[in-house]
Amino acid sequence: MRLAAGTSQSSRVFTCLVCRSLCVEATQFEAIELAHRHGFDSVEARADELARLSEDELQRLLDDLRAKGLRFGLAGMPIDLRRDAQRHADGLRQLPAFARVLQRCGVSRLGSSIVPFHDELAYTENFHQHVERVGAVARVLGDHGIRFGLEYCATPALRRGKRHEFIHSLPQLRELIAATGAPNLGVVLDSWHWWMSGSPAAELAALRKDEIVGVDLNDAPVGVPQAGLRDRQRELPGATGVIDLGALLGALRRVGYDGPVRAEPFEFPGWQDGPEDACRRAQAALAKAVETGGGTA
Repeated sequence: MRLAAGTSQSSRVFTCLVCRSLCVEATQFEAIELAHRHGFDSVEARADELARLSEDELQRLLDDLRAKGLRFGLAGMPIDLRRDAQRHADGLRQLPAFARVLQRCGVSRLGSSIVPFHDELAYTENFHQHVERVGAVARVLGDHGIRFGLEYCATPALRRGKRHEFIHSLPQLRELIAATGAPNLGVVLDSWHWWMSGSPAAELAALRKDEIVGVDLNDAPVGVPQAGLRDRQRELPGATGVIDLGALLGALRRVGYDGPVRAEPFEFPGWQDGPEDACRRAQAALAKAVETGGGTA
């Protein structure tokens, strides 16, 4: 639900459409149209697409975005932190150009997830590599006024059978963030992974407002043990009440979080019914969750 006229957009959370999180294929232009039609406050910024636009095309897009009462929420990571050293170095060379276009578009937040395993590197080696790589990315983004949020992934199925486990909890992630020393580095919280990790509410209460870069909301199927769930086998926020969104959102309110909230249900029941239905249902679920503090839909 969009903010009422006269309400300060900096004083509360705002909804953000991320089409890929709904299994919807859409260009940046199409995503803006979908966000507008279905009442989102913002839309994900696609740095790779934005960087290919001419200055005139980019200005027309920004004018259209504002005319529709929208803004950009988080951007996705345009390079891969997890590739081999050469590919990572190539991506890092491209990052300043992506960061410049995001800054031009008013984007101040960017998120990426941490793969919770590695086939070759043991935990300590992988940790040191992430400190180096994440720190380098954070410095480039910080030079352009962009906060960089990292998401831990706790789904057991992601680590099952893998040789070396890696970061999959909030305390582990905060340890990595502290080791980089980057002031613009923070956390993307995902209700699914928070629930999967068994994180107590006290861990959320320990977060500072400036540590939280973004929030993803979703729910889980009824009657399926965590160990048996695929990572993309989710539900819309508040659909089942399996995940205690009230505890998560209550903690966010207490710390004063005022950033984007995104629905990330992936393959939820009905996800194949088309982009219009998926976006409509996602916005309705987000709005209800925010307004009711996480009550079931």
